[in-house]
Amino acid sequence: MKTALLMGTLTALLLGAAGVLGLYIGGSPVPYLTIALVLAIVINFVAYYKSDQIVLKMYKARVVDESEQPELHRIVRELTTSVGMPMPKIAIVPSENPNAFATGRNEENAVVAVTEGAMSLLEREELKGVLGHELAHILNKDMFISTMAAVIAGVIGYLGQLGWWITIMGGGGRDRQGGGIGIIGFILLLVFIPLAATIIRMAISRDREFGADRRGSEITQQPDMLARALLKLQSVSSKRPMKNGSRATSSLFIVNPFKRESLLSLLSTHPPTEKRIERLNELALEMGRSPVSYQAYQ
Repeated sequence: MKTALLMGTLTALLLGAAGVLGLYIGGSPVPYLTIALVLAIVINFVAYYKSDQIVLKMYKARVVDESEQPELHRIVRELTTSVGMPMPKIAIVPSENPNAFATGRNEENAVVAVTEGAMSLLEREELKGVLGHELAHILNKDMFISTMAAVIAGVIGYLGQLGWWITIMGGGGRDRQGGGIGIIGFILLLVFIPLAATIIRMAISRDREFGADRRGSEITQQPDMLARALLKLQSVSSKRPMKNGSRATSSLFIVNPFKRESLLSLLSTHPPTEKRIERLNELALEMGRSPVSYQAYQ
């Protein structure tokens, strides 16, 4: 429900940005609204079918068969069988950064990727917790939702840049409708609407992470193992940041692979690790398992 409300707000911002652009220029907002919707639809269509290939190529991930990674396949098969979902492809990312992500447009075309760093760092049950989290992302259709949010926020940013270029070229409502609407429209387009879109997109990302933590733990029945894995991943990841790829994809990973989370939590792609551990510990107690100490891994 929270994600649905955030997506609705993000869509409203897109429509608002198009409307403001029309008023700023001095004409009807309808053409710009049409442009925004067409852009969002086209980019979403391309991302829906090609994003998995793009991400795997970006991180040089290699799909491996069972003969190469028998234990990894065994764990994933055990988990997918327990929830009745298709077996995803499994890929290895050649990076010391300990991490994992899931990609693909649906359950039938999903890929779960694990870095070499995670394979060497985590114990079997901890790795199982991470894989359960990634399978939860697939079941929750988080890749599709995150892609939509990123595309809508990107189109809003594009409309803001368009307003900037119109201003440079001498256009804008200041000439046609007075200084007030021009200045207000400029500020809304260039600053407030794109910033609000970014904040909402990050909120969606954090909400989906909490959801995947919970559902993944329900799949494995071991929230404490996921908590232990998160603490290890966060601790080591900050010391071995990802050397290639794009920061724009950081929300795909189970922990941010590039740097510590932003001090401004509204702009963080992931919830604070402490909060994730706190929720996982509550779930562990509900399941009759032992909570994990955050300080023990600092």
